[in-house]
Amino acid sequence: MLRIPKRHPSENRPMLSIPTPARPPRHSRSPVWLRSTVALALLATVGACATVDPTQDTIEINRLLQDRGAPALGWETNAATEDPSSVRDWLAQPMTADLAVRMAMLRSPRLQEQFAELGLARADVLEAIQIANPRLGASRLSLEDGVGEQLTYGLSAPLIDLLVLPSRVRLARLENQRARYQIASAVLDVSLDVEAGWYNYVGATQVAEMRAAVAEALDVSADLSQRYFDAGNITELQLNRELAAASSARIDAARAKVEARMARLELNTLIGLRGNETEWNAGVVLPLPVATEDDAAELRRIAETSSLNLLAARQETEITASAAGVTRNFRLLGDTAIGFEREEEIDGSIIRGPTLDLELPIFNQGQARVARADAQLRLSRARLARIELMSGNGIDLAAERVRVLSDIVRIHRDSLVPQREVVTVRSQEEQNFMLIGVFDVIQAKTQEYDAYQSYLEAVRDYWLARIDLMRLVGARLPSEGQATERTESVGDILATPATSGTPTGAPAVDHSQHGGQTGPAPAPAVDHSQHNGGQR
Repeated sequence: MLRIPKRHPSENRPMLSIPTPARPPRHSRSPVWLRSTVALALLATVGACATVDPTQDTIEINRLLQDRGAPALGWETNAATEDPSSVRDWLAQPMTADLAVRMAMLRSPRLQEQFAELGLARADVLEAIQIANPRLGASRLSLEDGVGEQLTYGLSAPLIDLLVLPSRVRLARLENQRARYQIASAVLDVSLDVEAGWYNYVGATQVAEMRAAVAEALDVSADLSQRYFDAGNITELQLNRELAAASSARIDAARAKVEARMARLELNTLIGLRGNETEWNAGVVLPLPVATEDDAAELRRIAETSSLNLLAARQETEITASAAGVTRNFRLLGDTAIGFEREEEIDGSIIRGPTLDLELPIFNQGQARVARADAQLRLSRARLARIELMSGNGIDLAAERVRVLSDIVRIHRDSLVPQREVVTVRSQEEQNFMLIGVFDVIQAKTQEYDAYQSYLEAVRDYWLARIDLMRLVGARLPSEGQATERTESVGDILATPATSGTPTGAPAVDHSQHGGQTGPAPAPAVDHSQHNGGQR
């Protein structure tokens, strides 16, 4: 078969018909084409080799939690898969702070939300380590007379993705670790929120009981005032003063009861309880402050390696710095692609070889990308400096607050409460000899109850402050093991029998009037109008 080759314009001599070599068999060309295609496809799928193991994420997060004193999590476990009998067994026990946290690790909707956040973070990491898919191009061009055609096939992939893939894999691993820090920090916050909710509920319950006792005492005072007024021993002003005090006490008691109920509902929400599960009982006794508080300098050293927020911020700065370096190194490479192309000409000849689609950095040399990366790096470093400053100063401030509240609790136990108890005892003695009026005794008893309430509130505030300090440190406090003694319950305070002698410093000294009794009341006909100097 004879073929007419293309004639060069500079040639004037007549064209000669020369034989064209026979087309080589396809199997002789296929290995080269196949090897090139497979090589490019392998480059395009290298990113799939770098992946994220969900099981390893769970193991690492549980390790971070256990190192900080929080229970380990079975992330996929929820109320639907947990044995209901174990939940019932837990609810049958007194609801302690530790038990509340354990149940929250199973039931809290916030933890399920954080588990979903972990899945999103894992998806972001997988997306970051993947390169763009290769592009396959094909064309078929025919002559106008329909004789002969030109076939072209091409396969290309972005060069920049292939070059930066090792760096992207390294950055993705760093980003995955940062996500672990953030998720573990969020889970730790949930456990601390539940613990704080328990302290808040117990404190609110104790306050409600004390306010109820005060209201009962002032109701007695109001009833007695009415008897005295009916007997003509006090004025209408004095009567309404006592009645108003009793009404205010009932309002305070009602508010305290509602606040206790709200604190319980909030704790149920934090744990994830609903319906019949909310009918649990709690041991309404708070632990006493520890004997020796932690040193702030030591807590700052612990936070350097334990604070998950601080570790996440440092990880973010490292990621941003590495990303800025990659951006600067490859700033001149824009939409550059490499590939392989095979073309079959009309005359049957085949040409093939690599291709390069290069973006010339004439006008855009990546200045904006570099400027943005540098700005993000400066922002990340500034954010890290702020977090480090707030961490150190915040720990100092929180530790000082814990020490102050511990001193306030001690002053209540050693001074205020015993002093108020002595006032009540001595007032009762003087009232027995009719040196003061019965309203003075009731007022002393009310002030004693107020001192108890202030004491219990101080203990509650102390433990809430310790939880805030734990958030900043990122771990349980070293002194936690010292908290072995417990405060008196409100029932014990109100039921303690009377004693005599000098107070020992504990609130249990002389509680003879905790039942709302005011001692022997004088007969209504006796004139006690001169005893009203201590009325409210």
